[in-house]
Formats: sequence, C-alpha cells, structure tokens
Amino acid sequence: MKKRAPEKPARRGTYRHGDLRRALLEAGVALAREGGPEAIVLREATRRAGVVPNAAYRHFASRDDLLQAVRSAALAELARAIEAELAKTRRAKTLEEDARGALRAVGRAYLRFALGESGLFRTAFATPEDLGLGPNPARSGQSGLNPFELLGSALDKFVSAGLLPPERRPGAEFLAWSAVHGFAMLILDGPLRPVPRAQLDAIGERVIAMVEKGL
Repeated sequence: MKKRAPEKPARRGTYRHGDLRRALLEAGVALAREGGPEAIVLREATRRAGVVPNAAYRHFASRDDLLQAVRSAALAELARAIEAELAKTRRAKTLEEDARGALRAVGRAYLRFALGESGLFRTAFATPEDLGLGPNPARSGQSGLNPFELLGSALDKFVSAGLLPPERRPGAEFLAWSAVHGFAMLILDGPLRPVPRAQLDAIGERVIAMVEKGL
C-alpha cells in the first residue's frame, strides 16, 4: 500500500508573499484573543500562518518580540473601541456636557473592551517594561491617539470646561486609569468574576461617576 505524503501546513488565505510579518501578527492577535498573552507561541503562530517555524525569525527574533507586537495591536484595537464610543455620544450643547460625555465614553469603552475582549485586554497590559503611554502609530486608533492619549484628551476638556482646575490636571490620567483598570481586573481575575453582567455594568457606571466627581 502506497504511503501518504506528509500533509503540508495549511496556508492562510490572507497570506501573500512578502507580507509574512502581517500574517504572523494576525495569528498572534488571534491567539491572544483566544487565550491571552500566555497563548502567544511563535511556533503556533507560524503554523497558523502556514509557514515553517524558522521563517518567523526573519520578522520576530523571539516570542517576546511577537508578544510586544501583539500588545501594540491590542492597544490599537482598544483605542478604536474608545473612538467608536466617543463617536456615539451626541453633540453636546455646552463645554461641560461635552467634557462629561467624553470622559464617560472613554470609561465605558474601556470596561466593555475588558469584558468583551478579555484576552486582548490582558495582552495589552501583559508586561511592565513599557506601558505604551507615548505616541506610537502601532498603538493608536484612527485619530492617531492611543488609549492613554484619548483619556488625556477627555481630561483636557474637563479643564477647558472649568470642571478641573489646571493645577490638578497633571497626573489626572493615572488617577482615572487606576480606578477603572482596577475595577476591570477585579472582574476578570478577582472576586467580582461571578457577579452578573447587569450588576457589573451598573457598578461600572458608578465607578466612572466616582472618577468624574473626584477629579
């Protein structure tokens, strides 16, 4: 009986010659979406891209290099989620309404992304070496701003509207971010995991309101 030839790895339909880095990054993002940062394995990414493992090293020298690229992609996706929420807010009649609406939109989008895309969310903040707070096109949305910059823009509106004294503006991002991010982590990996979604959404609104009033 004639032996069957070993099956070749299935090639991705989106892979094209000369675009292997993008194919590997897309595979890494899919892995992160499924299982968080721990699921990002260079060999598995190459398998999904339909190439031999050694081919990946032309674009990513190590698993950590791929992880950092996926982190950037996750931050960019979070930025786009925030931008989409900002776009849904109605045109405000006053600077105060605009400022409050923008801050609430950033907070809501952040929490929805954390709950709806927990794998990407965990990956976005997987390593402490680089928070990705500075300008970086790879970590930005359509506006060219990353999530932290979008939060900063909302806080700048608070100053313009007279809701936040200018002297209290420096570092306000860290206060707002700590509260909302901490709540998200309590949901994903802490004692709030069993709480029903409707109740979490209500608590989330109160957390955002607490940030707004505390500024």
